[in-house]
Amino acid sequence: MPFVNWLKRRLVVIAGLLTLAYLLLPNVIVTVFSFNQPKGRFNYEWQRFSTDAWRDPCGVADMCGSLSISLQIAVWATVGATILGTMISFALVRYRFRARGAVNSLIFLPMAMPEVVMAASLLTLFLNMGAQLGFWTILIAHIMFCLSFVVTAVKARVMSMDPRLEEAARDLYAGPVQTFLRVTLPIAAPGIAAGALLSFALSFDDFIITNFNAGSTVTFPMFVWGSAQRGTPVQINVIGTAMFLVAVLFVLASMVINNRRNKQKA
Repeated sequence: MPFVNWLKRRLVVIAGLLTLAYLLLPNVIVTVFSFNQPKGRFNYEWQRFSTDAWRDPCGVADMCGSLSISLQIAVWATVGATILGTMISFALVRYRFRARGAVNSLIFLPMAMPEVVMAASLLTLFLNMGAQLGFWTILIAHIMFCLSFVVTAVKARVMSMDPRLEEAARDLYAGPVQTFLRVTLPIAAPGIAAGALLSFALSFDDFIITNFNAGSTVTFPMFVWGSAQRGTPVQINVIGTAMFLVAVLFVLASMVINNRRNKQKA
């Protein structure tokens, strides 16, 4: 049974490729329908090939404005969550203090808690404080729920670090700042970068927490949800395809850079 033996040897590879194809299928459909010229309001059936939407991606009113707001919130939420998450990770791994175990457990609550619960809790907090719902309340909410994911990524990297490298730097008369900038930070950088990328993706994509705390501010996910009630513009597929291509190019660039570094080390 040569075919059965061949299948057994490549079963894991085949399963991985099928899973990847299943995950990428929605992105392929979005890309295809970004070149569609629909009839009527809804872009759900293929009519004919057209590049009109790609030539005018901001042709729909307020779409690029909502996209700009989402990008701004995602960038600032990533910066805030990455800085705070990195400091919390080092504190939890490197230091012993009272309530360390409680803090270590509470930091993961946003990951386990349903988003609607956290959204309602934050809305109650903002209303009790008399805060005006809008850009800043969305930003604060995004930093809070992205924080746990950054701590998880950075903490795993910090725990795997070899403390002897820092000790060697101190033996060579490097000060605390030099040791951190030249030894600790470069080693922890992959975990920090992973947490930052995850934070950006979660913030840009979030709808539930944003919808509760947005007020009159409209982000891109909220615009997409509102458009789906009236009709789905082709430009939404264009923006989705562009974001997907940027993410793929970023991953490919990272792989090329890592391969070059590994070859140089070898």
